[in-house]
Amino acid sequence: MFAPVQAKNAGNVRMKEMPMPLKTLFLNPPSFENFDGGASSRWPATREIESYWYPVWLTYPAGLLEGSRLLDAPPHHVSAPETISICKDYEFLVLFTSTVGWEGDQRLAEAIKTANPSIRIAFVGPPVTTDPDRALNECAVLDFICRREFDYSVVEFAQGKPLNEILGISYKQDGKILHNPDRPQVEDLDAMPWATKIYKRDMDVTRYNVPFLLHPYIALYSTRGCPAQCTFCLWPQTLSGHAWRKRSTDDVAAELAWAHKNFPEVKEFFFDDDTFNIQKARTIELCSKLKPLGITWSCTSRVTTDYETLRAQKEAGCRLLIVGFESGDPQILKNIKKGATVERARAFAKDCHDLGLTIHGDFILGLPGETKESIQNTIKFAKSLDVETIQVSIAHAYPGTEFYDYAKANGFITNERMEDGGGHQMAHIEYPGLPVDYIMEMVHRFYDEYYFRPKAAFRVIWKAIVNRDVPRLYVEAKAFLKLRAQRNKMVKAARSQRADPPAPVSAGA
Repeated sequence: MFAPVQAKNAGNVRMKEMPMPLKTLFLNPPSFENFDGGASSRWPATREIESYWYPVWLTYPAGLLEGSRLLDAPPHHVSAPETISICKDYEFLVLFTSTVGWEGDQRLAEAIKTANPSIRIAFVGPPVTTDPDRALNECAVLDFICRREFDYSVVEFAQGKPLNEILGISYKQDGKILHNPDRPQVEDLDAMPWATKIYKRDMDVTRYNVPFLLHPYIALYSTRGCPAQCTFCLWPQTLSGHAWRKRSTDDVAAELAWAHKNFPEVKEFFFDDDTFNIQKARTIELCSKLKPLGITWSCTSRVTTDYETLRAQKEAGCRLLIVGFESGDPQILKNIKKGATVERARAFAKDCHDLGLTIHGDFILGLPGETKESIQNTIKFAKSLDVETIQVSIAHAYPGTEFYDYAKANGFITNERMEDGGGHQMAHIEYPGLPVDYIMEMVHRFYDEYYFRPKAAFRVIWKAIVNRDVPRLYVEAKAFLKLRAQRNKMVKAARSQRADPPAPVSAGA
C-alpha cells in the first residue's frame, strides 16, 4: 500500500510514493469496571463516582499516523472481548498501561496476540518506563516498550524504522533485553496535532464526566512537564518530566476556537496541564487570546498563583481551578517538597473567593509524616478554606517516584497492588501507629465532616439546580454511598482480623 505525499522541489509540486504506515490502534484498555487509568489519569483508579479524564497522551501519535484509531475503552464501555475483536483489523497496537492495571493489561495483550498472531504490540506508560526489564520479561507478546514520552517512537516504528534505530525504546533480541538511547523530550509542541481533532474523529465527548466540571467537557494540554518537585506525583517523574515546555498562545487559542465551533454541545474546556498557570506572563498573554472566544474554561493551579494572574483568568472566562492543597500540616508539605505553605494556601483561597473563582481542592491522606493529629489538622484546614468541592485520595507510592523509594526503603508498603480488586483505591502504606484501616476510615470521615455541614450541602444542591444537573447529582451520590458502605465493611473486617489473629499452628499439626 502506498500513500501520496506532496514534496516541494524547486518551486514545483510533485508526487512521491511513500509506504503506508502500519494500521495502528492506540488503546486505553478496558480494565476494572469504570476504571479511569492509564493514558487518562495521573492517579489511575476506579473513582467513588464514575468519571473519566481524556487520554490526551494518545491523541498526539494518533494524529500523526494516517489510518490510525484511538480506542478509549472505559468511558465508551468497550469490553475486553470487543477490544480483542477490534484488534483483529489492525497491524500494530499501542497500549497505555498503568501500575494498577498492569496485570490485566498483560493478559489482554496476550489474548489479542492469540486472536491476531501477526499484530505487533508496544506498551507505553509509567510501569514500562520505570521497569522495562520486568515488563519485557513478564509479557512475552511485547515487541517493544517506550520509555517516557513516546509520540515519535511509535510513529517511527509504524512507518517502518528498524527497532535498533528508534530512540527511547527497549526490546528483546535473541533473548537479550536491549535499551536504546533515551529520546530527547519533545520541544516543539506546536508541531503536534490538536487533541480535539482526534476527539472529533474517534470519540464521543458526552461519555466523559467529572463531577465538578460542567457536562459535557473537553480536556487538553497547553504545556508539558512540571518543574515542581512533589515527591508523590507520578507523571513528572515517569512520563512528562520536570522540564516545562509550552505551546504558543496562538496555537492554544486557535485550537480552542476550532473546538468551540466543532463541539457546540460542550459546556466547558479544561486545561489538564501538570501546572497550567505556573508562568505569570504566559498565562496573562494566553488569557488575552481566550477572552474574545467567549468560552467557559477551567484549569489546574498551584496556590502560588498571584491575584493579578487569577483576575486575568477570571476575566477571560475561567470558572474553576483544581488545586492540590494535599495537606493542612506544614511539616507534611515540607516532607513532600510541595513548595507551598498553609498560609499561602489560605491567601490563595481568599483571592479566588473574592474574584468569584470556584475551587476544587485535592487532599491526600497517608503522605510521609502522617499521624492521627495531622489528619485532623488537614480536615480542619479544608473546612476553613471552604472550597466548592473536594477530592480526598489515599496516598499511593507509585514505582518511579521519590515517595515510592522512601516508603519501600522504610518498609511502609503493605500492598503493592494498591486496589481492592475492583480498581478502587486502597491504603497500602502503614506508618507506626497509623494502620491502613484507620486511613481508610478517615477518608470517609473527611468527606462526612466536609459535606454534611449545612453550608456545604446547600451549595452542592443549589449548584445542581442552577446547572440543571439534579439527575446527575442523584446518580453520583448513590454511587458514592454504595462504595462508602463497601469500604466501611472492609475497615471493620480488617479491624476484626487484627483483634482476633489466627491461632498459631502447632508443630505437630
